[in-house]
Amino acid sequence: MENKSTLSSPATPPLAKVQPHVLKNDFESDVTPRVDNYYWLCDAENPEVIAYLEAENTYADAMTSHLAEFRETLYGEMLGRIQETDMDVPYRHGDYLYYERTEAGKSYEIFCRRFKDEDSPEEILLDSNQLADGCDFFDLGVCAVSPNDRILAYAVDTTGDERYTLFFKDIETDRLYPERIPNVDPSFAWGNDNATVFYTQLDESYRPYQVYRHRLGDDPAADELVFEEKDKAFYLSIEKTHSDAYILLASESKITSEIWFLNGDRPREEFRVIRPRDVGIEYSVEHHGDEFYIRTNEDATNFQLMKASIDRPDLWETVIPNRHDTMLVKVLPFAKYLVLFERQDGLPQVRIFDLATERSQAIAFPEPTYHVSLGDNYDFEASYLRLNYTSLVTPPSVFDYHFHSGTLELKKETPVLGYDRTQYASERLYATAEDGTQIPISIVYRRDRFHRDASHPLWLTGYGSYGIPYPASFRSTRISLLDRGVAFAIAHVRGGGEMGRPWYEAGKLFNKYNSFTDFIACAEHLIAEKWTQSDRLAISGGSAGGLLVGAVLNERPDLFEVAVADVPFVDVVTTILDPDLPLSAIEWDEWGNPHEEPYYNYMLSYSPYDNVRRQDYPHLLVLAGLHDARVKYWEPAKWTAKLRSLKTDDNLLLLKTNMDAGHGGASGRYGYLREIAFEYAFVLDRLPLSP
Repeated sequence: MENKSTLSSPATPPLAKVQPHVLKNDFESDVTPRVDNYYWLCDAENPEVIAYLEAENTYADAMTSHLAEFRETLYGEMLGRIQETDMDVPYRHGDYLYYERTEAGKSYEIFCRRFKDEDSPEEILLDSNQLADGCDFFDLGVCAVSPNDRILAYAVDTTGDERYTLFFKDIETDRLYPERIPNVDPSFAWGNDNATVFYTQLDESYRPYQVYRHRLGDDPAADELVFEEKDKAFYLSIEKTHSDAYILLASESKITSEIWFLNGDRPREEFRVIRPRDVGIEYSVEHHGDEFYIRTNEDATNFQLMKASIDRPDLWETVIPNRHDTMLVKVLPFAKYLVLFERQDGLPQVRIFDLATERSQAIAFPEPTYHVSLGDNYDFEASYLRLNYTSLVTPPSVFDYHFHSGTLELKKETPVLGYDRTQYASERLYATAEDGTQIPISIVYRRDRFHRDASHPLWLTGYGSYGIPYPASFRSTRISLLDRGVAFAIAHVRGGGEMGRPWYEAGKLFNKYNSFTDFIACAEHLIAEKWTQSDRLAISGGSAGGLLVGAVLNERPDLFEVAVADVPFVDVVTTILDPDLPLSAIEWDEWGNPHEEPYYNYMLSYSPYDNVRRQDYPHLLVLAGLHDARVKYWEPAKWTAKLRSLKTDDNLLLLKTNMDAGHGGASGRYGYLREIAFEYAFVLDRLPLSP
């Protein structure tokens, strides 16, 4: 057993003051209005709020001070697996090979290129370490070279609130253009004239709501407003087609799309609409030759592929119809092929469609559970497709799939120092939900340290929202769990997109409870099948996955020993009722509109903050970011305060707020590892580990 020592003197947990605030709604029938005792924590300008957050941080540090040495051990292990000086596989853009690389001791990537081949001298285009110098937080959003390879556009965020500032740099002279464009979203497109750019602006609630046209060197105050979205349920984005021929402006809600297009060679002209918005109809667009390829859910639950002429983009004809067992996720055209990203049987698939023969071929992947995604594909005429592949036991790998031969070529597997994959195994399991639905579980463990006899700890995580599948991907940090005899599992609950669009629909709006009962069913299955037992079961989730954790803790706190909720979305009704917050009108199609009484009552019935009650809860670590623009810091803070006032156990409850970061936590690879080490130490300290 690893020695983690004991506390010499326990600290006193902070108690947030009780200041009742009546929350009103639109319904006369609500004779008992909600009272929020901790609503005052929403005011970040109040010194008492900052003092409370800092007191919680001090308490968290005190209650985990005995783990300092253990955290350093974990950090050293995780850092020791990384090849700190490393380089990505270069990709071609025009006459150059572009890549990112890292250097030992430096937190951020360095963006570079070489002319024509890898033997040419290196040019450093952007060193994020220099840009981040002196900043407590740093994130690079846009990083896009102009079509002629002479100008670099890049955008940076130095607070964590995801409001970026856009810069332009002359690569040859290494000088910045005079303009700085603040308050942008990382959505951006170059015109093919190398002088016109399009960018999106954010409103007060962080919604991308305006698209501007800017001419390089001009005063941004004179930029032309191209499009403004006034409907608060919609948000804007701007991108180019894979062919680089067209610029696409998309206005989308969670369930409706409207896309406009512009010839990239004539970027000063007006945009034209593909098809006007029609509630419930989603579509995305790509270009090939004289046609647009359109992926849409019109008369197709799992989406179908259609096409239309550029002259009449509103007239669509079917290319690949809807399939009940397969969801069409994305389409990427090349000169001679279409690449189809699909989901079938809960796993991602890649299929190559030959435009000349109209035959298709699926790429085979050998593992029982894995994740595959698009790599860097910037050459429309390329004879290969670049893919990123990983699994629970396979480190991130870059493959080129050669269209003509149908073969996969491994370009690089991320080095993981000291790692021997033959020592680890992954499996695909299924739990039976309350209604009989089979819920997939991906699991990984170390063969010689974990035995299925109910004696070992297991860490279960999940997400289950927005139709986003939880990827069964590799993390080198996770080896520190597996090597201690802890199995790691992912519950692919409804609300995600693992099993196609119906899987998503079955876990949203009035079906949201399915996400929670699915997760509980997965935990019960793992216990019944002797993968673990409840006093050895840890759970975690982040953002909407934090909602999942909060809901199941209220429903079945007895099922778990310890939990981690990372930037958890737990104050569902209050947040979505507030029109000034990001999780408001845009989110109605996901959770429901709480201004309508049936949705209000349903959302209130599972909102974790509103359903905290007097009962025992497991050990719980709650993580927050002061500058989080998506889930405001006060949601985890209020939840912690309410839990402290009501829970009936002596288990540890900690709130740790990163005062310099946002939704994604610490920036930079070393800061990230420190946060993971803190999380792992907290959990492992409460689980019986293998000797």
